[in-house]
Amino acid sequence: MNIVIVESAAKAKTINKYLGSNYKVIASYGHVRDLPSKDGSVEPENDFEMHWNVDSKSDKILKDIANSLKGADKLILATDPDREGEAISWHILEVLQKKKVLKNIEIERVAFNAVTKNAIKEALNHPREIDTPLVSAYLARRALDYLVGFTLSPVLWRKLPGSRSAGRVQSVALRLVCQRELEIEVFQSQEYWTIDALLSKSSGKDFAAKLHKVAGKRLGKFDIPNEENATKIKTAIQSSAYKVASIESKPQKRHPSPPFTTSTLQQEASRKLGFNARQTMQVAQRLYEGIDIGGETQGLITYMRTDGVQIIPEAMHACRSVISKNYGAQYVPEKPRAYKTKAKNAQEAHEAVRPTDLSRLPKDVQSYLQQDQFKLYNLIWMRTIASQMESAEFLRTTADIDVTGNDDVIYTLRATGSVLKFDGFLKLYQEGRDDSQDGEDDKRLPALEVGESVNEKQIDATQHFTEPPPRYTEATLVKKMEELGIGRPSTYASTLSVLQDRDYVRIDQKRLIPEDKGRLVIAFLEGFFERYVQYDFTAGLEEKLDLISDNKLQWKEVLRDFWLHFTGSVNDIKDLRISEVLDALNEILGPHIFPETEKGVDPRKCPACDDGQIGLKVGRFGAFVGCTNYPECKYTRQFTQNGDGDANALTSDRELGMHPETGFPIMVKNGRFGPYIELSQEDEEEKPKRASIPKGVNPNDVELEYALKLLALPRTVGKHPETNKDILSGFGRYGPYIQHERTYVNLPEPEDVFTIELNRAVILIAEKPATRGRQQATPLKDLGEHPQLGGPIHVMKGRYGPYIKHGKINATLPASIEPEALNIDDAVRLIAEKAEKSGAKKKKTTKAKAKTTKSKAKTTKTTKAKSETKTKTAEPKDKKTTARKTTRKKTTKKTAKAET
Repeated sequence: MNIVIVESAAKAKTINKYLGSNYKVIASYGHVRDLPSKDGSVEPENDFEMHWNVDSKSDKILKDIANSLKGADKLILATDPDREGEAISWHILEVLQKKKVLKNIEIERVAFNAVTKNAIKEALNHPREIDTPLVSAYLARRALDYLVGFTLSPVLWRKLPGSRSAGRVQSVALRLVCQRELEIEVFQSQEYWTIDALLSKSSGKDFAAKLHKVAGKRLGKFDIPNEENATKIKTAIQSSAYKVASIESKPQKRHPSPPFTTSTLQQEASRKLGFNARQTMQVAQRLYEGIDIGGETQGLITYMRTDGVQIIPEAMHACRSVISKNYGAQYVPEKPRAYKTKAKNAQEAHEAVRPTDLSRLPKDVQSYLQQDQFKLYNLIWMRTIASQMESAEFLRTTADIDVTGNDDVIYTLRATGSVLKFDGFLKLYQEGRDDSQDGEDDKRLPALEVGESVNEKQIDATQHFTEPPPRYTEATLVKKMEELGIGRPSTYASTLSVLQDRDYVRIDQKRLIPEDKGRLVIAFLEGFFERYVQYDFTAGLEEKLDLISDNKLQWKEVLRDFWLHFTGSVNDIKDLRISEVLDALNEILGPHIFPETEKGVDPRKCPACDDGQIGLKVGRFGAFVGCTNYPECKYTRQFTQNGDGDANALTSDRELGMHPETGFPIMVKNGRFGPYIELSQEDEEEKPKRASIPKGVNPNDVELEYALKLLALPRTVGKHPETNKDILSGFGRYGPYIQHERTYVNLPEPEDVFTIELNRAVILIAEKPATRGRQQATPLKDLGEHPQLGGPIHVMKGRYGPYIKHGKINATLPASIEPEALNIDDAVRLIAEKAEKSGAKKKKTTKAKAKTTKSKAKTTKTTKAKSETKTKTAEPKDKKTTARKTTRKKTTKKTAKAET
């Protein structure tokens, strides 16, 4: 018997069918060991010794593997063909060697790039040993990430309360997002104008032209800076004679893009399909591991974590065959296209992501695939086929038209057009666009001749303003990280997920926007650990890791060099006071926290007192802005004054007027949790009455009348006709509501709080479901049967978000995973983790109960013993004993009397 170890249950099931009864395929479910999340898991002082931990789920899997090896002939480690896959095989082998179950068993390591029968059998025919340099690179990366995280994070917690953590790659990715946001904030728009003309031939064919030269000098972007200049030029050339001065036509070719790497797949799936990085990788994983097609599970794509763009010769020939059959021989280039990878490490530059069988058209498998699986397979198939198609051919024509203005200056307008002569690969695929837009390249000019006169139909002077650089999307951030050499294919999706899970960034309309917490962390790191968030430093470390995997560097030498400098930087900041840290952050984040609202006015001047300055403060819930004159001045506001350019942000505290009953001022203020209304009290020591301004209401527009209504809440709508109890309306944690006894009903609009009448309120309360306890959850997706335990697995819609249900186990679905993108393996893993936690909790509770019961029993036993002793003591054995006690009592009484 041969035991084969792979990573996932789906892959194990597929490969078992391919190999037959002489093989048993077991899934490890990813890594079987990890560094415990505590100090001391990596010991720099002990030559970077690493202490690994096996959780209960992995322990069970390892026991199953060990038991299956009894009587086995061979152990075949067939985990994924990358650094992580090599590390999993190494971990499994290490554990099994410690268990001493490998005696007389042959050990082989095989790697295949596709889960197909041919690829697997070919791999089994070419076994090798575990790649030690590749494992060393994994160990170095894991140790570096651990040491950075567990050394920097405690410093963050002490100096910046509310911060979560820092990481080697995630911090650099976060810095990119934060720097882009700062560029947007300090960006100053510049005005410029263009002169556009609509011209026509005598035959009536219209075409567009743009002013290109003035008196023979080419126009720069800002050479027409204002409306006055633009109008002057427009007036000069209007109603003048236009003549074609020159025509130039050049043939152009556009070549297809190479097949997908991990990062280009994530970028294109984001642009064309709207998938985030994690969703793309989850769907790709499922396509790689295999889909049931006509009763047989087949892997549809090659391994999806790669930085290589090359494909094997057999795949090239298969592409050419498909192109010839489906599109015609004219679309097949003379020679196959060979692409070269930019990866610096050949050991990790696997084949590009491509279909395993190029002749399997997307329409042939559509009925077997879920919608997102079909979309991604279709994208990968088209990109791969297009990469081997003929280039597209254009004829680009440029025509210059001269016009002499009424100011005797010669103005030159330029018209351009492209004529698509041969569509080539564009017949199938165009990068970064919907296929429906391909025709936009075909912009024709009418047939023009030098010296020919053309007619003016319309002249426009158009105003423009320069725009700030766009925020990163997940796709463009991955592209930038790849350009800078930060991270590797297997890390992009997890890095982006961590940034969102820790509330360092949020996504709005696909754009990554840094949260205040994230900007604060980056400002801190830039101020005190600048070297470790520099792009070239992080990229340099990645290069060293590549050299380790190429057996050109020793991994512990890299760690020693890094740790020596890193610990020095950490020690330098340990003795810094928080006030010193905040002063530095005030300088770094100045443009963000204290934007200049009025020229000549100090942006840090406190708006509530005369001589105070505002600056960063930290509390148990994180950072906010407060006055230096605290406690005399209690002015505070949120960390960001303008909150992502929000036009509704309150610029400064303002007085609305006097309360008609008390005569005290009513203010609109900014607090740590948003804008609010405040009414001063007669007694200065008494806490002022406050009311939050509802979301969606611009605090700058709030007037006295609205503030009085907010301060008067909750409002009594009326008496319920059945109970004669008050129905109240107000604003709560979840927005506007009405309340009757213990029944709360949400209102759709904030204004309803002030306008809702009794009849409607009674109807809404009556319509609210009267069920007590939890409502029935709604299934979102059926994942099928649990591969080991049986029973259906569902993705459910719950009150607090989607979760996975299997039997009595409910496992929360992380925010970074879309319910539609969840696959069976991830679901099984999350269920196992939840079961493990629940089991540990139950065990702990049972232990505690047993301890309590034992303690109670002991107490009862002791009490009983004491009681029995007391009873026995109270029953004298004989009359002599009684007499002695009586005599002693009398003597004591006499002595006491004598002393008195």
